[in-house]
Amino acid sequence: MTQLYDDVMRPSGLRVTQFSILGTIARMGEANLRQLEDTLAIDQTTLTRSLNLLERGGVIERVPRPDGRIKAMRLTSKGRRALEVARPLWAQTQAKDLREFGTTAWTDTQRPLTHLFQVAAKKRRLGRARRRVQPLAM
Repeated sequence: MTQLYDDVMRPSGLRVTQFSILGTIARMGEANLRQLEDTLAIDQTTLTRSLNLLERGGVIERVPRPDGRIKAMRLTSKGRRALEVARPLWAQTQAKDLREFGTTAWTDTQRPLTHLFQVAAKKRRLGRARRRVQPLAM
């Protein structure tokens, strides 16, 4: 499926994973690494690699925060244009897949996948919270 969507998205200059990242940043206005990890359930290494490629491509930029610790990402004008080209390509492919797969089958498939995604995202957040809690020294 990923290759199919990558082929469809090619005119936008984006891969499907990049489209998801850019769409999330666009919805949030600005997003830091942790927000993107939690929203997209992508591991930090993969996400960082993708963000670096997007930044080198000029579609996102890092925005320094006043405290200097956390940097947020936001779309550049080039990123907004790429997303504008990609969205109708995505929508056309989704509509075609829905027609071919059937609405009932699509819904029946999406429900457990959505649940699985939510469980995985929750486990990531809980695991991160546990790692931050340090045992008391005795």
